[in-house]
Amino acid sequence: MDPVSHNSNETCINGSDRHSSTGKSIQERANELFQNKEILAPMVRASSIPLRSLALSYGCDLVYTEEIIDRAITSTDRIYNEKLKTIDYVKKKDTFSKKVLKRMEKNNEPLPCVLRIDPELEKDKLIYQIGTGESNLALPAATMVANDVDGIDINCGCPKKFSVSGGMGAALLEDLPRLCDIVTTLRRNLSIPVSCKIRLLKDDQQTVDFVSAIVKAGANSVAIHGREPGDESQMAAKLDRLTNVVQLLKSSSIGVPVILNGDLYTRNDIVNMRNKTGADGVMLARPALYNTSIFRKPPVDEVPIEGEETRYGFDSKLLFDKTTVVQDYLRHSLRYEGHIKNIKYVVCEMMTNRRTPTGLTPWMPIQFSKGQCINDVCVSKTMDQLCKVWDVSTSLTPQSSIGNQASSDLHRYDDRYFLNPDALRKEREQEQTTKLGQIEDEQRCTKKSRLG
Repeated sequence: MDPVSHNSNETCINGSDRHSSTGKSIQERANELFQNKEILAPMVRASSIPLRSLALSYGCDLVYTEEIIDRAITSTDRIYNEKLKTIDYVKKKDTFSKKVLKRMEKNNEPLPCVLRIDPELEKDKLIYQIGTGESNLALPAATMVANDVDGIDINCGCPKKFSVSGGMGAALLEDLPRLCDIVTTLRRNLSIPVSCKIRLLKDDQQTVDFVSAIVKAGANSVAIHGREPGDESQMAAKLDRLTNVVQLLKSSSIGVPVILNGDLYTRNDIVNMRNKTGADGVMLARPALYNTSIFRKPPVDEVPIEGEETRYGFDSKLLFDKTTVVQDYLRHSLRYEGHIKNIKYVVCEMMTNRRTPTGLTPWMPIQFSKGQCINDVCVSKTMDQLCKVWDVSTSLTPQSSIGNQASSDLHRYDDRYFLNPDALRKEREQEQTTKLGQIEDEQRCTKKSRLG
């Protein structure tokens, strides 16, 4: 059955059902969401529904969407997908040119699905991370999804050029008044928690003061990544600084949950850093891509062994082997009809240590049961081909979801991202330079015509 427009009478889909009145304050609800939680971080291309559902199946407590720009959400229609039992935010048809629509129709391409949510699985466990730089753009987007998620997180840490150039991400770390305006606006108008994900600033006290300011503006929780903007992921996170910042915040009775993020690749790392810092929870990005089963927890009645510090290290008995994790991810991708390019990207990330701190890679082997390699993934053009590489059956999956996926993809993924990254980077930099030149030419022409 084709997706249908949302009917407000549908149980579990209506926003009023998701956020039933409990008599608790927003901060109390935020405390329940974030305290003592292990969280899947927002990752572009990766934190879509297949990886989120996989993480939850392994024991993850809370999941974030990938960062989705405010205008990307407000240019969608909210649709209930009867076939998948999901809520889909699908790009509006009128946002495309006639030429693009004609091509899409010719190739039988569906309208891109910007965000897909499983309202039953993700109830009380889903945070929408918004990419925004202005309160007047943030509020319509946050309002649009508020009934389908449990919190809104403002991305204040992404250092990528596309984000910073738009006044978003790490640019907000240099514009505290603008960030506070966004936080206050969302808090004033929403009935769900608002949080921020930031990076370390130049010194510890500056970071503490920054967090204190956004909490005063209304933030209900803060996640802190242990790197500064511009730090390469291959460099180790500054865990000593992160420890000091969190300890200072907790000793100041900051009053909201503080979440750790950065290089927690084993359960030992998670437990030791929480004990050391007093942090309320942990957030995992790269470690969850390396092996998503890191979220598997020991039995609650397990008796700790004094002095044993390696029980849950890189060779933890709780971890599944990497082949099993990839296979499970593909099954979740089939279930939610993910886009083939998006799925290939995540699988390739699971197969590489390219963004892992170099000091950790000796303990993080990339081995698979049949010697599968990144090239095997990149040459696969359909889900059927990709699943054959990993011995995953597609027999229970509707044929329509194996070839052309039911959800299109907004991201410009290219296999060269893994096979020849230097050439792709140079090509895209040239494209950006050309595009900026065209924009500047148009602006000069416009200015000239006005003067004339």
